[in-house]
Amino acid sequence: MYVQDTIAAISTPTGEGGVGIIRVSGRHVLSIADAIFKRNRDGGLQSHRFYYGAIIDPVSADCLDEVMVVFMKGPHSYTREDVLEIQCHGGYLVVQRILDLVLQQGTRLAGPGEFTKRAFLNGRIDLVQAEAIIDVIRSKTEKSLALAQHQREGLLSQRIARVKDGIVTSLALIEAFIDFPEEDIDVLGIQQVGAHVDCSLTELETLLAGFNEGKVLRDGVSVVIAGKPNVGKSSLLNTLLREKRAIVTSVPGTTRDLIEEVVTIKGLPVKLLDTAGIRESDDQVEREGIKLSLDKIPSADLVLFIIDSSLPFSSEDQAILDVLAPCNFIVVKNKSDICRSFDMPQLPDVPIIAVSTLTGDGIDALQDAIFEAFIHNQAVDSREYVAVSQARHRDALQKSRDALLRFRGNLVAGMELDLLAIDLRDALSAIGEVTGETTADDVLDLIFQRFCIGK
Repeated sequence: MYVQDTIAAISTPTGEGGVGIIRVSGRHVLSIADAIFKRNRDGGLQSHRFYYGAIIDPVSADCLDEVMVVFMKGPHSYTREDVLEIQCHGGYLVVQRILDLVLQQGTRLAGPGEFTKRAFLNGRIDLVQAEAIIDVIRSKTEKSLALAQHQREGLLSQRIARVKDGIVTSLALIEAFIDFPEEDIDVLGIQQVGAHVDCSLTELETLLAGFNEGKVLRDGVSVVIAGKPNVGKSSLLNTLLREKRAIVTSVPGTTRDLIEEVVTIKGLPVKLLDTAGIRESDDQVEREGIKLSLDKIPSADLVLFIIDSSLPFSSEDQAILDVLAPCNFIVVKNKSDICRSFDMPQLPDVPIIAVSTLTGDGIDALQDAIFEAFIHNQAVDSREYVAVSQARHRDALQKSRDALLRFRGNLVAGMELDLLAIDLRDALSAIGEVTGETTADDVLDLIFQRFCIGK
């Protein structure tokens, strides 16, 4: 339930900084400003203008800090309510003292994401845009940020709105036939309804087809580097990271534990895991490291199978290849500066990239192959690129698509109009789950709890 009280929170990260911001939203922000803010000149606060002054404790008359204050009159604010933002020095204590003073004026501390939740409840944004805001905050690469910004700007919402419009039009036609039973539905009417449903289905299929790419741009991927000892796994990790992260020696079995690092490859967030060399070993510690390596391989989004191209393909290599058979993997032939010809089993549809971690040759081609293993849509760099990137959205869109397919089959089978209308209402309800029109309150609470307090 939406209680229209006044809320306040710190909107900047905890700790020392140049500026700290306290955000206040609700009906009483002007009275709060009158109580604690003293301008260096007389006069009230006009909307969307900054004012210099000081925060004064009305009880003790102590000056807490000199500040800049901006008042934003609703509905022209983030929450569509009256909003007050206080910008002070960014020390932990001074920001907390000003917040405490604001709370003493009859406000309450905002919950996680409550400012954004009010923006949603007040109709400034839909639920897709609200969820995109946290993705903007958490983006780690340029491409994930661009995708989140496009969703925040409403590009995905516009695509979903086209789906909804087709369903609404189809439902209106069906209900018109129900309301006027004396006028039998004719062939032209059926064709009209079918055409609108087909347009919505096509749009839904397009959105769902882009989910995998949208998800990896948003969440990133895990890539395991695997192979037998001394083939260059740790050297490859260091090369991709452009820093010496893993110890590299000529001693087999140097890496005995998992080394995990995050790197950006062509805008794709990639979690790299360097693993222990896979082989038979009598060393108990090394065996445990090898077990960890084998455990990680099945759950990886991609495996880089490193082999030493200066040596013959061995039974140890073949044993690892057998483990990788059900996985998505790329063969990386290291030490191409020593040997460029190498015999190994035929692997249809598996990329084979020759590299040298010593000279850097082939690393760009390997990065291209990693990116292309997940991203096939050339439009990801477009200013208009938009994709479904959250499982919640995908699941709801699948429910809508299934309802429309059910409607399509029932229409051809000549089912009663009342039953056809139910299919369309189910499709419409599922669309509403994405945008927030029919989303359950407990789901909304879970969504906004992922936000930080103050956003």
